[in-house]
Amino acid sequence: MLTKLNQTTALFIVLFFSYFSLGCSPSSPEKKATIKAQGGSVMSLTKDIFGHLPDGQTIEIYTLTNSQGMKAKIMTYGATLVSLEVPDRNGERKDITLGHDHLKGYLKDSPYFGATVGRYANRIAQARFTLNGQTYQLAANDGPHHLHGGLKGFDKVVWQATPLEEEDWVGVRFFYLSPDGEEGYPGNLAVTVTYQLTEDNQLKIFYEAETDKPTPVNLTHHSYFNLKGQGEGDILDHILMINADYFTPVDSQLIPTGKIKSVKDTPWDFTTPHPIGQHIRKVPGGYDHNYVLNKEDSELSLAAHVFEPQSGRMMEIFTTEPGIQFYSGNFLDGSITGKAGRIYHQYYGFCLEPQHFPDSPNKPNFPSTILHPGEKYKSQTIFKFSIQK
Repeated sequence: MLTKLNQTTALFIVLFFSYFSLGCSPSSPEKKATIKAQGGSVMSLTKDIFGHLPDGQTIEIYTLTNSQGMKAKIMTYGATLVSLEVPDRNGERKDITLGHDHLKGYLKDSPYFGATVGRYANRIAQARFTLNGQTYQLAANDGPHHLHGGLKGFDKVVWQATPLEEEDWVGVRFFYLSPDGEEGYPGNLAVTVTYQLTEDNQLKIFYEAETDKPTPVNLTHHSYFNLKGQGEGDILDHILMINADYFTPVDSQLIPTGKIKSVKDTPWDFTTPHPIGQHIRKVPGGYDHNYVLNKEDSELSLAAHVFEPQSGRMMEIFTTEPGIQFYSGNFLDGSITGKAGRIYHQYYGFCLEPQHFPDSPNKPNFPSTILHPGEKYKSQTIFKFSIQK
């Protein structure tokens, strides 16, 4: 006979598989859909096979297109954004995200290119935390520390996908059930990540999660952007603004010290837009820091914007999260050959990852990341694109 806890867990799993599998039955790889957006413009959603895992499991890829020239491709492995094509001021469309042309690249040497990251984005010191008097040991995959969900985080699992179509956007909803004990985390965690491409050139990402045991949750998106086009050189001339007066300093192993420090009169100050490379030599190892956003609670607000002068592309990032990690591609070292045979050198891409703060489970003064049974984790991020003349 099942114990009460096991009965609860079993019911949780059944309910969530039943709920999230609605509409999730696979359709044929060649399925194509075209919808009319407001004003009569045409958007499209297609589904194809991107490859197969070593065990033979099929990985699907969905292509979302709007009538303004934007195109997003997202696959079921890692709920990963494989490419994002955006037109420049002359109407020339280029892929602005680093990645691979084929699935095998993501299986071999991808540093989270375009991935959905979890169960906990960023670092947890010494790969452990204590919750309700119990210490949990996580997988250590960054020296002695835990990074981006561990050895097999959400970026390395296969998600169930459901295509979505509305009047003014097309999208895909991804679902994954992370089992109790995966990578050391307590509780079964049911997660959905929904991508939407809109007619006004916004890529929206919605996150939801529920658990049957208290557990840390911190989800984010991990694209490496280069607004010139992937592989088109470094990003040091991109003009960046981060809407944050404070950041969380780190030690030599990139673990937050627990302090919250003003960016004023430091090379971490991006409150006034300026080139990423202007002060980067003053930052040991380059930027890889969490910024404390200027905002009220979980309101959706502007976190950052980036402008690339050569192409005219502008990207604005809105989020409900309290922080954003700015990473300047420091560990790219020319060892990865990406899309179209392009070699990715240091600073060839940047990440802006909306999130809760790193190592929050071990830092009581940071906003809590603990999700409890009966609660729902909700987060939203918007990447909005435009052209500046």
